[in-house]
Parts: sequence; C-alpha cells; structure tokens
Amino acid sequence: MTQKISTLSLPLINSTAALVFTGLSFLSFIVPFSLGHPQWLVGTIINASLFLAAIFLPKKFFAPLIILPSLGVLGRGIIFGPFTSFLIYFLPFIWLGNLILILVFKMLYKKSSDFKYFLFMFFAATAKYLFLMAIANLYFKFHLVPVVFLQAMGINQLLTAIGGGIIAWIIFNIYGEYHARNQRTN
Repeated sequence: MTQKISTLSLPLINSTAALVFTGLSFLSFIVPFSLGHPQWLVGTIINASLFLAAIFLPKKFFAPLIILPSLGVLGRGIIFGPFTSFLIYFLPFIWLGNLILILVFKMLYKKSSDFKYFLFMFFAATAKYLFLMAIANLYFKFHLVPVVFLQAMGINQLLTAIGGGIIAWIIFNIYGEYHARNQRTN
C-alpha cells in the first residue's frame, strides 16, 4: 500500500517524504522569519534544507522550499534592515539560485556511480554563487541596489551553501546508517 519514492540512493515511503517535505518547508520559512540574523547561520540552515531536498525528495516538492526562505526574510524585514525593500528586486533570482543549487546537485549526484558528494556539493554551491553574484553586480552597476548586496549575494552565498552542504552530508550519513541498520535487522 505504501509506494516507495526512489530519490538518489535512499528510498522514502510517501508518508515519510511528505513528513520530510513538511519539516523542510517549516524550517525554510520559520528560520529566516524568526531568527533573522546572522546571515551565515540562517543561510547555512536554508542551504542544508535545499541539499536535503535534493537528496530525499522528488522534484514536485521543490517549489515551496525554493520560495519560502526569501518570503520569510522579506516578512521579517530584518536581515537587510533598511535595505529589505531592495530584496524584492532579488526575489526571482534568489528563487532561481536555489533551484540551480538543487538541480545541479541532484543531476550530478544522481549520475554518479560512486560517492562524490563534496565535489558535487561544491559545484552546486558555486553555480548558485556565480549566478547570484552576477545578478548583484549587474544591479549594482545600474545603481539599483547598494554595495551591501555584493557581499550578501556574493561570497556569503558560497560560504552558506558549502556550510549547508556539509550539514546535509552529516544528516544524510546519519540517516544512511539508520537505514542500513534497519535493513540488517529486517
């Protein structure tokens, strides 16, 4: 009765996938909305959620996880302080950056016959960083946003994505050990 959803190497049953999706969605919105600061902490948690979504969930669950974090930030209005209104210019690009991270990682990792997690995590983080940095530089060049966005949408994005990828790897391995242990006992 419970159909398995195969994503990458660890299967989740439908109810478990829905539970993982609900938990990651909740984190994706509530962390930026309630914590607000600092960007390195909030961004790392959000990026960990994005990597975990790429590992555990099918594509149909990605949209809310991509959109909710920036809506939480916008709702809170804290991370950029007086610059929060400028965030509106970035929303579609932040969403695309999150999608790039998930899809690049999922595509590379899925095609791998051996475990090259950190290499693929770095490629996905770099793709997101380069995309958002290019947009921030373009906006800055046309005087649409202040200089603070060059760092917020630049190196901070790369560092928080790498940090999130490391946290996701730890969680992935804990789940993998738990899953393997349950397979041995059954």
